[in-house]
Amino acid sequence: MADSKIEWTDKTWNPVTGCSKISKGCEHCYAEVMSRRLKSMGKQKYSNGFKLTLHEDCLNEPMAWTKPHFIFVCSMSDLFHKDVPFSFVDKVIDIIRKTPQHRYQILTKRAERMYEYFQTRDIPENAWLGVTVEAVSSKHRIDYLRELNASIKFLSCEPLIEDLGTLDLDRIDWVIVGGESGPLGRIMKKEWVLSIKKQADKQGIAFFFKQWGTWGEDEIKRNKHKNGKLIDGQICQVMPSLKMD
Repeated sequence: MADSKIEWTDKTWNPVTGCSKISKGCEHCYAEVMSRRLKSMGKQKYSNGFKLTLHEDCLNEPMAWTKPHFIFVCSMSDLFHKDVPFSFVDKVIDIIRKTPQHRYQILTKRAERMYEYFQTRDIPENAWLGVTVEAVSSKHRIDYLRELNASIKFLSCEPLIEDLGTLDLDRIDWVIVGGESGPLGRIMKKEWVLSIKKQADKQGIAFFFKQWGTWGEDEIKRNKHKNGKLIDGQICQVMPSLKMD
């Protein structure tokens, strides 16, 4: 487990690393770049590069953390990848259930498989479930998510690479939006962001704007840190209501 620079969480836990690309948002995958970098640095955990790898030895890491944390599960992979057996997912969920002091954020692009998994299993109260919705072609994932009885259900519209149009946010608690980083980062237009924010605000859903990324609010390409995270001069980073409290 490692401290995280992601604004909406504070720890990452990676019992699975590596993945494969399945949608438009995967094109410039940050986890793939990072995995290769870590492999070149001689990090044993990433000796397989971006090939999907299960790490049994990492399963108990959260047990050592007595202080409560927000924990992003599998930031370097996808827990519901087709090559992760449900028997291994069971082990991950068991650790989540044994550590109720933490809140776990599980984000997937494989909404159908996550839905299938939880048809025969209970969702721990401290598990937040989310799906990535970066393009119109990914909007169907929301339908699978909304049918699950998680304490918090969230969307990650990152990297937002096109206008998503009208979103059905029924039974969704939180929406995260962010632009793509890196030299090949694709542009995110301000009107796309404001459209999502307007819809979330109208339905009383927490809205969290993470960053502009490589392209700024003014559609000028520069360092992501210079582009920052302000929308019309304001920070919009609202966390969802903690239903389990």
